[in-house]
Amino acid sequence: MPPLVLIDTVLRLLSAGQLLLVALVVARTPVPLRVRAATVALLLCVAAYLADVSPALDLRHTAIWPPVQLASQATPLALWLFAHLIFERRVDLRLLAGAAAVTLLCWMAFLHAHFVTHRQPMGADVAQHLLALLLAGHAMAIAVARRGDDLLERRRAFRTGFVVVVGTQTFGIVLAESWFGYHHTLIGLMIAQSGTTLIAVLGFGAVMLAGNAELLFDPRAAPLPVRAPLSPAEHVLRQKLEAAIAGGVYRAPALTIGRLAEQLGVPEHRLRALINQRLGYRNFSDFLNSHRIADAQLWLGDPAKVDLPVLTIAMDLGYGSLAPFNRAFRDATGQTPTDYRRATIVEAENR
Repeated sequence: MPPLVLIDTVLRLLSAGQLLLVALVVARTPVPLRVRAATVALLLCVAAYLADVSPALDLRHTAIWPPVQLASQATPLALWLFAHLIFERRVDLRLLAGAAAVTLLCWMAFLHAHFVTHRQPMGADVAQHLLALLLAGHAMAIAVARRGDDLLERRRAFRTGFVVVVGTQTFGIVLAESWFGYHHTLIGLMIAQSGTTLIAVLGFGAVMLAGNAELLFDPRAAPLPVRAPLSPAEHVLRQKLEAAIAGGVYRAPALTIGRLAEQLGVPEHRLRALINQRLGYRNFSDFLNSHRIADAQLWLGDPAKVDLPVLTIAMDLGYGSLAPFNRAFRDATGQTPTDYRRATIVEAENR
């Protein structure tokens, strides 16, 4: 075995071993099943990719290659699903089903090419790489867009960094494979890939093996306990925040915690700590929704506002469109805004 190939193989095996160890640790944490399963699936898919493309292992001529190949191809999809769950985004089941179908069809095409035609399926190759770019790009876009919502600095940095690093790796791999070919990647690039992957995996493992289950928390868990008493600085900041809330600051469209901190004239990290550790909110969206939905319930139950469209209410409360308002309202009350209005006004009058 050439020395460079040996180095590449060792790096890949070290990374894969670390990924499997972290997957075992995550599987044993009290993290909710959906988040735990998505995390373990992503780690296993990355490990499968590392083994699949290794020239020394040459799994294509073994019985385990088909499932390893499927897991390897599913890495971008696993990253996309992980990003949705970890950043509390609803998964579009139609997109999920479509991406899964494309992944399966491409996998079947690769199997057919390997066992029957012995020719590279160019259509499946292009489709798989294009899907990988789209999924990885969307996952990174979610991480960047949602990076300011989490109120715990360490968890926020970890989540964003992890998704961006894996997404960037995916982009690099897809571009390298598209340029050089799936089976003709230069050994120097392969060592660069396996080396940077090992560094990223060791960093990820160092955090997760320390037992930080809070990094993969349940967004529907009970509120955090509030510590008391407030320090003088926290007391002043809370007064400023309550005054801003009384003035309806939470209704501002596209309000971020950075903009709110700027309006209050305080450092962002202090405002994050107050809302999280003192007021008990896990993320900034929950903080905003708690006030916005309270207003929505008052407006929807007011007979004088019965002709006010739900969309107008949503926009006046700071929501960019009707869908996120409906989702937030249903999560908080168990009803749609329209059903809530009917129950509050019509059914109340009949009682």
